[in-house]
Amino acid sequence: MSTKKALHSRSESKCELCGASDDLNVYNIPPTSADTVDDSILACATCTGQIEDPETIDVHHWRCLNDSMWSQVPAVQVVAWRMLKLLGSKGEAWAQDALDMMYLDDETKAWAQALEPVASDEDAVVHLDSNGAVLATGDTVTLIKDLDVKGTSFVAKRGTAVRGIALVDSNPEHIEGRVNGTRIVILTKFVKKAV
Repeated sequence: MSTKKALHSRSESKCELCGASDDLNVYNIPPTSADTVDDSILACATCTGQIEDPETIDVHHWRCLNDSMWSQVPAVQVVAWRMLKLLGSKGEAWAQDALDMMYLDDETKAWAQALEPVASDEDAVVHLDSNGAVLATGDTVTLIKDLDVKGTSFVAKRGTAVRGIALVDSNPEHIEGRVNGTRIVILTKFVKKAV
């Protein structure tokens, strides 16, 4: 039996992502190039086109993943996971919620993540204090100037030690720490690392 016939049998001649029954073709899931049932899904032209060209994504079309993400077929799970991840990165909260609920076994998750870019050391966000010292999660820093804390009635005084800081991954100029029992965001240019 050919791969296409086997996929038609497995999917009951419907797109395994959205359920459409027109214009169905075999979609081999990258990075695999094998044309086997286990490495492929049966997908409609709409799904395939948007998977291959993410710029053309119609967010509403992909609401179908709320159903197909529960498929027992690892190949379908991989594509659903990748699309939910992509939609979540574009700010679609429903996609991120679905992704948080989705369970993949270790082998399937490794397959799904196979195309994710690996962060190189050049891409890593580095947090530096006012003197250029590298900050790490858990460090203790000292404030080098009085800071008005927005949303509170107190001023964080110069010389205050902030213990157990947390780094803000998205912004190298921000750290978080507790001052007077309140968790606040502090600009790295206003702190120095305690020795």
